[in-house]
Amino acid sequence: MDHGPAVKLGEDLASDKKASLGIKFFFIYTLVYVGFVAINTISPKLMEKTVLMGLNLAVVYGMGLILLAIVMGLIYNHLCTGYEDTMNNKEGER
Repeated sequence: MDHGPAVKLGEDLASDKKASLGIKFFFIYTLVYVGFVAINTISPKLMEKTVLMGLNLAVVYGMGLILLAIVMGLIYNHLCTGYEDTMNNKEGER
């Protein structure tokens, strides 16, 4: 029982656009993360301040970084799917 690939593989015409978007998202996340590191380096006492529901800034900022990564991943996936659908289907119609 041998079967072929589940999908037909071909050239991804959207790969340049997806790579560019990925690099932009990487730099956005890096800037936010650098802010976290900078606060810890320059003013570590600030991370001890209670900011939300009894949680200190370190915990809130850290959880925010995790949530930001998840949200950015979902946005990236949604946008890339749109690029693939638009750009690859146009080529297939020719």
